[in-house]
Amino acid sequence: MKGLATGFSRDPFGELAGAARCPGLKQRFPDRVLVMTTDRCFERCAHCTRRWILGESRTVETAADLAACVAYVRRHPRVRDVLLSGGDVLTLPDARVLEFVNAFAALRQVEVIRICTRALVAAPERITVRLARALARSGKVWANVHINTAAEAVRAREAAARLVGRGVPVSSQTVLLRGVNDTPRRMLALLQALSAARIRPYYVFQCDPVAGLESFRVPLARAKAIERYCAERIGGLALPRFVADVPGARRKIPLDLL
Repeated sequence: MKGLATGFSRDPFGELAGAARCPGLKQRFPDRVLVMTTDRCFERCAHCTRRWILGESRTVETAADLAACVAYVRRHPRVRDVLLSGGDVLTLPDARVLEFVNAFAALRQVEVIRICTRALVAAPERITVRLARALARSGKVWANVHINTAAEAVRAREAAARLVGRGVPVSSQTVLLRGVNDTPRRMLALLQALSAARIRPYYVFQCDPVAGLESFRVPLARAKAIERYCAERIGGLALPRFVADVPGARRKIPLDLL
């Protein structure tokens, strides 16, 4: 798209510099911020957007760091959505996870706190009833999970039920990956399995333009064909938005605009 960055780089979204606002907090869009809670993950995904920068990116390590992040959000009243990510926030102990949640939930302006995690697939036992109840307490927490195949959706089903059953909505962000889910039937099966697990399909992302991920990228024409196939066969509740996260863009770009 005209005026937007193209090509592959180690840090296409400027998280190490341009998006950094205070220790561990990044902002690319006016209504939401990303908080780097840890650099640990349950898995090291080969297609990870932060594969090169995770160890270099500053995380929130101390009470002073967290206080600085909260103060930043308070000074920017347009921020209503806080993403707790990293790394994976659920690699931390419950008490630490709830420190993050409660600190931002106490701000009246914050309406949504997203727990960005792979735990439902990689470590479903991590989602205990006790944790689900604690996360639900503020009424602001959503779980954003990363699920790429129908088999992963089935694996996540019981953990999702523990969250949904206690009042924490669950949505999925899928990455379109060559050789993994890049056929119409595989994608449709994934969306159906997510719906069956009461996990709302939210986004299907074109793989990010990160150096070294070129082999995972699906040709745009094929991605659009997969979207059309699914849209013709599944109801709107189970149909995610197929988008690309484009460096320099002010929003996620629908594939049909590319």
